[in-house]
Amino acid sequence: MTKPVVGVIGNMYMIENRFAVQAVGERNMRAIAEVTGALPLMFASVPDITDLHALLDVVDGVLLTGARANVHPTRFRTEPDPRHEPYDPNRDDVALTLIDLCVQRGIPLFGICRGLQEMNVAFGGSLHPEIRELPGRINHRMPRLENGEIHPDPEVIFADRHDVRLTPDGVFARLYGRDTIRVNSLHGQGILEPGARVVIEGVADDGTIEAIRIKDAPNFALGVQWHAEYDPQRNPINRALFQAFGEALAARR
Repeated sequence: MTKPVVGVIGNMYMIENRFAVQAVGERNMRAIAEVTGALPLMFASVPDITDLHALLDVVDGVLLTGARANVHPTRFRTEPDPRHEPYDPNRDDVALTLIDLCVQRGIPLFGICRGLQEMNVAFGGSLHPEIRELPGRINHRMPRLENGEIHPDPEVIFADRHDVRLTPDGVFARLYGRDTIRVNSLHGQGILEPGARVVIEGVADDGTIEAIRIKDAPNFALGVQWHAEYDPQRNPINRALFQAFGEALAARR
């Protein structure tokens, strides 16, 4: 095998409310294959059938994707609320353990949306279940029609919606060669209190944390709140992230 291999975490879905499946959005796979030049390999977010140590002996990096389900509030000392369902406790188990192992072993780790939130929780941070409920925050959820249905056009859903101010001379600012970028926005949860090793590198106009790195990680360990997997083939902001991830994968390989 000459290509690096990237483990892409699966998510639990129910088909016809009867059949449990593990699935990954194709855009995540294509971003890995087409921009990093690596081979995407989906693994199940089911603790009793996923040997994380064996997995990390095989892959050169890990992608923590976004997901419909939220991180369960008990993971950050908060009472659950039916309004914020669904949850995926199996993914919580796998992802939070996996994050610690990746950082310990120096395996490149890239978190997107829920992945960023998991990275924060893994290091003791907390989340707000609905960022839009905080004073002064905008609605970061995907656009909807007047009747409440999700907008049918992906170009509208994933359109750039707000700026992100980057920490001067930080990892992200050096990557982009600028201090402000513009990104899409499709999330409800968001970082409330940063974890012990979580370094904030990017903040939205309304104060929402959008980009982080893990302090003293021996390799690539970055997370973004926006959906960078949507269009890295043509979007220079998202392409730069996946290319940097790809360079870390190749170096480890």
